Amino acid sequence: MKLISGRMELLNHLDSLKGTLGLVPTMGALHEGHLSLVKKAIGENDSVLVTIFVNPTQFNNPEDLEKYPKTLEEDLSLLNSVDKDIIVFAPAIEELYGEEVTSQEYFFNGLDKVMEGAYRPGHFNGVATVVQKLFELIRPDRA
Repeated sequence: MKLISGRMELLNHLDSLKGTLGLVPTMGALHEGHLSLVKKAIGENDSVLVTIFVNPTQFNNPEDLEKYPKTLEEDLSLLNSVDKDIIVFAPAIEELYGEEVTSQEYFFNGLDKVMEGAYRPGHFNGVATVVQKLFELIRPDRA
C-alpha cells in the first residue's frame, strides 16, 4: 500500500502509473460499503486510489466536524486486507484548500434543501467543492 499525504508527491506518483485509475473518495471511518466500492474499482482499473479526507466545508457545525471519527490506522488496515497495491491519499486540509477553506456555490435545483441539506446549510456545496477539487487534482478514469 502506498500512503501519500502531499499534493506534489501524489502528482508525481500518478505520473508514474500506467493504465486506468479508479478513484474512491471517502472521509474515512471505512465500512463494508466503502470496501465494496474499492473492490469494484480494483476489478475495473489498473490502479486504485482511495482518498481519506474529512472535509471541513461540508460541516456547518464545528462540533460535528470535531466529533467525526478519524480512524486512519484502522482504515489503512482494512484497505490493506482488500489489496496491498491500493494508493491512499490522506492529505491535510491545506493540501486541498490552501489558505482559504471555503466552499464554492453550486446550483442543486432544490436538492440542497432536502436530506442532509435540510439540517446542514451549505452541506452539499461543501461536498461538491471537495469532489471537484479531488477530480481536478487526481483526474481519474473512473470513480
